[in-house]
Amino acid sequence: MAMFQGNSGKKESPASSQGILNIIGQGTKLTGDLSSNGDIRIDGAIEGQIKVTQRLVIGNTGKVLGNIESEFATVAGHIKGNVVVKQVLELKPSARIDGDIVAGKVIIEAGAQFNGRCTMNSNSTAAAAASSASGRTEDKEK
Repeated sequence: MAMFQGNSGKKESPASSQGILNIIGQGTKLTGDLSSNGDIRIDGAIEGQIKVTQRLVIGNTGKVLGNIESEFATVAGHIKGNVVVKQVLELKPSARIDGDIVAGKVIIEAGAQFNGRCTMNSNSTAAAAASSASGRTEDKEK
């Protein structure tokens, strides 16, 4: 029976689900909210809210219409909605975000487009700033 007890009785918590990768492939369209304890890569289209407890990658062909919340994010596609990233948000040259950003750190490569407000906060205040960003109305005086 010892061969079935290789992990010494340790249980892995859902938050430490490293190695889980979810992919929404190119040509796939998803309507509805998406939540994951693992990493997500989006090369298709999603219309709805996204909440990821680890890393979110939006590829060149990825499109999101809705708000995003994640620990880390790399964006090369298009997002129309507010983005909250607790740690590091990286915008690749092909990235386009139409919405507000709240992040711990932001890396914007040359060529990336961002239309909205950006707030850089510590982890503890990112959620509060995000809720105020998602509730604001567009200023006409931009």
